[in-house]
Amino acid sequence: MSQKILVWDAPTRVFHWVQALCFLGAYLTSDSEKTRDIHVALGYILFGLIVFRLLWGFIGTRYAKFSSFVYGPSKIISYLVALFKDKAEHYVGHNPVGSVAIWLLLSGGLTLGVTGVMLLQDDVADIVEDIHGYATNAMLAVIAVHLLGVFMSSFLHKENLVRAMITGFKPGEASLGIKCAYNWLAAVMLLIVVGFGVYYLK
Repeated sequence: MSQKILVWDAPTRVFHWVQALCFLGAYLTSDSEKTRDIHVALGYILFGLIVFRLLWGFIGTRYAKFSSFVYGPSKIISYLVALFKDKAEHYVGHNPVGSVAIWLLLSGGLTLGVTGVMLLQDDVADIVEDIHGYATNAMLAVIAVHLLGVFMSSFLHKENLVRAMITGFKPGEASLGIKCAYNWLAAVMLLIVVGFGVYYLK
């Protein structure tokens, strides 16, 4: 019997939304020397979040683990074709196409973090700045496609994926839900993020 089940743990949800806000904030503060400190602080936070997510991808809950959304090219293509025919299989966690966006966002965020730290050093090569800029533009493109995919999938599967990433709950069989939300870890994450931001910008 289908019911509301917990799919996304709290740390995964906090990562998702804080990462989005940090990227947006860093992007908006990237062109002015007056907002340079804010840009750097948000960049550090984004980098730290990416590192956490990479670790959580191995030790986290069922649908946060990387092993739950590793799909081959044929699976991704067949899902995409079925999606446009309105016959796509429903996934409790990340679907094959959504998983591509996650991998690209993690890769892009990691690239931004590494090159961003390098740019703070003296005598850094121009190519590092170029890569940082290319990664930013790539992230914007992936985010746009990701948002389109979220709304399309929400419409076709008749479920609100945005709300699910806020509450953590989706429709599904009771046996498929995760047991623990790890709210305490999410609270620690938020405290560290806020604490670092205040400390860096004081």
